[in-house]
Amino acid sequence: MEDGSLVVCERSLTGSGGGPNAASAQQFVRAEMLPSGYLVRPCEGGGSIVHIVDHLDLEAWSVPEVLRPLYESSRVVAQKMTTVALRHLRQIAQETSGEVVYALGRQPAVLRTFSQRLSRGFNDAISGFNDDGWSVMGGDGIEDVVVACNSTKKIRNNSNAGITFGAPGGIICAKASMLLQSVPPAVLVRFLREHRSEWADYNIDAYLASSLKTSACSLPGLRPMRFSGGQMIMPLAHTVENEEILEVVRLEGQPLTHDEALLSRDIHLLQLCTGIDEKSVGSSFQLVFAPIDEHFPDDAPLISSGFRVIPLDMKTDGVSSGRTLDLASSLDVGSAAPQASGDAPPDDCNLRSVLTIAFQFPYEMHLQDSVATMARQYVRSVVSAVQRVSMAISPSQSGLNAGQRMLSGFPEAATLARWVCQSYHYHLGVELLNQSDEAGEALLKMLWHHPDAVLCCSFKEKPMFTFANKAGLDMLETSLIALQDLTLDKIFDESGRKAIFSDISKLMEQGYAYLPSGVCMSGMGRHVSFDQAVAWKVLGEDSSVHCLAFCFVNWSFV
Repeated sequence: MEDGSLVVCERSLTGSGGGPNAASAQQFVRAEMLPSGYLVRPCEGGGSIVHIVDHLDLEAWSVPEVLRPLYESSRVVAQKMTTVALRHLRQIAQETSGEVVYALGRQPAVLRTFSQRLSRGFNDAISGFNDDGWSVMGGDGIEDVVVACNSTKKIRNNSNAGITFGAPGGIICAKASMLLQSVPPAVLVRFLREHRSEWADYNIDAYLASSLKTSACSLPGLRPMRFSGGQMIMPLAHTVENEEILEVVRLEGQPLTHDEALLSRDIHLLQLCTGIDEKSVGSSFQLVFAPIDEHFPDDAPLISSGFRVIPLDMKTDGVSSGRTLDLASSLDVGSAAPQASGDAPPDDCNLRSVLTIAFQFPYEMHLQDSVATMARQYVRSVVSAVQRVSMAISPSQSGLNAGQRMLSGFPEAATLARWVCQSYHYHLGVELLNQSDEAGEALLKMLWHHPDAVLCCSFKEKPMFTFANKAGLDMLETSLIALQDLTLDKIFDESGRKAIFSDISKLMEQGYAYLPSGVCMSGMGRHVSFDQAVAWKVLGEDSSVHCLAFCFVNWSFV
């Protein structure tokens, strides 16, 4: 412009204006873009002011009614396009000025390219456009999982040449979507990130990782491995406001045969997390990952898989709004339980969102049907795991009772809370809670919100955790479901285990024991210090020992 401003403007093309004709564009034209773009105005003394206009007709009438709010909301467009563009410009400006320093000595542009490739690969798998080479494969009569193949896609190695499968092959994608109610997207994505062993199959991860290293893909099970449960997350980069994080995840594998004991079986994943902060107000929350060579080359091939949650900004106006989106109905456990007063804000309890799951698998032509069957079954298992997790973390359920229902063989949470408090008073002569005259749900809620970490573990040779209050779950960085994977010996180092086991005889004799200040470990491997801990025997109705309880006072991450 004459005043030195820069304008970038764009609008949709029609068939008569040189764009694609209606027949060929029918599958992938989702909207009409009216004149939109950028106005960049220079400022005196340097710098500039950027104006962004996004003007679209998303043709909401053409999409299913349940998704229509996404296409009618200008806020969603702003979050998806306008705000993202502004954040990108801000990120570039800070990188250019040297304000941002990234791990592994990588250039910001390289890491940003990795993030874009992960997202684009995932988007491509979800969209499955015919023009991109995707074609839907026949199913097994149950249409819960869509399986598509793409014989035009090739994995690229470091020399930019396609890796040739035993016979011409390609990529198979299995994907599924579900409607969730009362499940905070940030909490769900964060759980999937931190507790991979709850839903992932290590052998599938190993299969995908092997496709980067060999010229042939074999089906999982030929070289069985065991996932140790350990994962190390190494941050690489994050955007200015931490709404997007790029990281490398190392999964620790354990060989099942002596011959493989000397071989490294660790798997490395490049992972992109979006919106894992509970305060995030973005239009989508996602966890996208791809196996990557441990040397982390700049041009590493990426086969993206993962999860994306998109909130539906929908009004909740009675029965019609909740009839089809009730997650509990798909779990066959009845309708959703009423919200416990004070447990969650109304917005969380009325929140509805769409979860999309997509996994991609390389294949050889002669194994196409076998890989398709494996992909379909695996995505179904992941869907089941996500449904269980969603029920447990839903604020509209009583989180305690939901978790306890899943711990078969243990008493109801309210009963256990009463036993814990009564036994504490019986052994130590003082009250664990200030208002010990409370009972039922009121007592359970007090124990749940108690500031010190209270944990219960089974009274067995290898004590397994069976219950924890909110502070206990925060200390262990786990959930009520994943709590079962932790044992007492896992959270202590050698000296800590010796200290506890040396006090076992005292605990058994007098019913309780004080533990000195020390350090334990969370389920994510972080060190946690505490000023003091007390252990006591929890007695049931018949005065028999039901479990052991621990209370960690003034704990904090080191």
